[in-house]
Amino acid sequence: MRGSRGIVLTGMAYLHLHDPVREEIRDIPLRKPLVTLGRAEGNDVHLLDPSLAPTHANLLRKGNHFTLSVVDRATTFIVNGVRARSSDLRVGDEVVIGRFRLTLMEGEPKQVPATAGAPLSEVDSVRKLAEFSRDLAAESSLEKIFQKLLESVVAITGAEKGFLIAIKEGERVLAASHNVGRETLDLSRVSDSIVDRVLTDRKPIIVSDALHDAQFASARSVVDLRLSSVMCVPLQWRSEMFGVLYLGNDNVRNLFAQQDLALLEVFSSQAAMLVHQALLLNELQTTNRNLRDQLQKSSQGGIIGSSGPMKECFKILRRVSPTDLSVLVLGETGTGKELVAKEVHRLSGRASKPFISINCGAIPEHLLESELFGYKRGAFTGAQADKIGKFEAADGGTIFLDEIGEMPMPLQVKLLRVLQERVIERVGDVKTRPIDIRVVSATNKNLTEQISSGNFREDLFYRLNEVTVNLPALRERQDDVVQIAQYLLNKYAEQYGAKARAFSAGCQNAMRSYYWPGNVRELENRIKKAVIMTDRVQLGPEDLGIEIKERSTAIRPLADAEEEFKMNYIRKALDANGWNKAQTARELDVDARTIFRYIERMGE
Repeated sequence: MRGSRGIVLTGMAYLHLHDPVREEIRDIPLRKPLVTLGRAEGNDVHLLDPSLAPTHANLLRKGNHFTLSVVDRATTFIVNGVRARSSDLRVGDEVVIGRFRLTLMEGEPKQVPATAGAPLSEVDSVRKLAEFSRDLAAESSLEKIFQKLLESVVAITGAEKGFLIAIKEGERVLAASHNVGRETLDLSRVSDSIVDRVLTDRKPIIVSDALHDAQFASARSVVDLRLSSVMCVPLQWRSEMFGVLYLGNDNVRNLFAQQDLALLEVFSSQAAMLVHQALLLNELQTTNRNLRDQLQKSSQGGIIGSSGPMKECFKILRRVSPTDLSVLVLGETGTGKELVAKEVHRLSGRASKPFISINCGAIPEHLLESELFGYKRGAFTGAQADKIGKFEAADGGTIFLDEIGEMPMPLQVKLLRVLQERVIERVGDVKTRPIDIRVVSATNKNLTEQISSGNFREDLFYRLNEVTVNLPALRERQDDVVQIAQYLLNKYAEQYGAKARAFSAGCQNAMRSYYWPGNVRELENRIKKAVIMTDRVQLGPEDLGIEIKERSTAIRPLADAEEEFKMNYIRKALDANGWNKAQTARELDVDARTIFRYIERMGE
């Protein structure tokens, strides 16, 4: 301790603070007998330096003497170049705490923050607004945006204290604060008249001289924070209210003016737009995470679906895939029959072997045989070397015969022999070759009708159809449409670097009610086109080319519909029984009084 070297002060005293990192200079009046200094919010002198303790030191005034002491004996400060834990201070002494330099001065404070006082020029204001927008837009989380917003407006307006209250699910939450202890703002108990007024009227308030204001002098925030001047503005974008921004000064020489309020309104309006965008982004990210989780839970390999028909398909796939049974996949064009075939192969013991696919309806009849079974050199003009067919290529694995209903009758005979004897014979060759394959076939035709008309062999049908998987049309999978659409949207948005990330509620309803004659393939094509052609983040039904049709009948309460059904059903029963009430009651298994009651209502 430096002994009793304190100087007698006849008037006010203040600390002259210099922050060389932020290039900030300000004067802090010493009006209280005990002044706290530290990095925690709520200290009388807030020193934002992570190397300091939450409350690093206390400045105690006894009469005309000032004594600075550390709170924790493990910490220190420097006075006039000498490290100390406690020291009497005299006017002109320089104290270094962390990165801050503080000098004890006598008299009224002279230095105010550089941003206070003279109004900014138009160019400076625009530049500040641009920097402000850039800084806020760089943040991704709402917590960081709120804190950065408060720090920025405090610096711009020269406010000494401030806090930001956010509205989350109808509740007030203290989202950020500056030079205010959070214990002072217990929002669960405090109902502040200034904040209440701004939230209700959605209009800014300025109380230039709060201590003498008849309406707001008794406001909880003014009293608790000992404020001399207050500004409070709403944070809202269009009709959506995000919260309020509250700034205050406790120095009677630094009262807010209307120009400060106008500046704050401009910055808060810009901030509200950025908060709105951050909320949308967070919502989209949350939606995408939820959809990814749903896709993982409601998919089988590469097949997406959680509807009843798809669950039944997945159940069959998991049971039959480990066997070597031949599988016939039935379904309309575009329902994903090849995906089912690949999943059968993936879940089988042949997964490490080849999966070979061939479309029997896309290859001319005279070429299909050589594609399936291969050919020997010289078998026909142009056959200059031996070539293996699809069946040999798939040896040990799985062959998928798509559009099997299009296979010509002569080839059906040869395919039947392959399935019975498990040997193939190349075109132009007399030598048979054994093969080990599993056959999965698919068609969009009704093979039973094809058999009746003589276009498909019944014995081949039973060889191919040891197990049947019926794939439902997309219109029968209303619960799956949006999941599939979101998966495809994510896929093509990433592939093409597009903005689109979600579907509007109207678009989702339109997708569920649309007929989808082309099934999943049509859905994929429409989404791919929309992703390329649209600049919006959220796709609407018009982007997918789907017309929204009005409901032909209004949806009524279930009780009303149930009552109408009972009325019509009883009327039909009465008609069938020649309006014999007793006989009708017996057949409907109800009391005769029920029939009489409904007859009375029919008369009404």
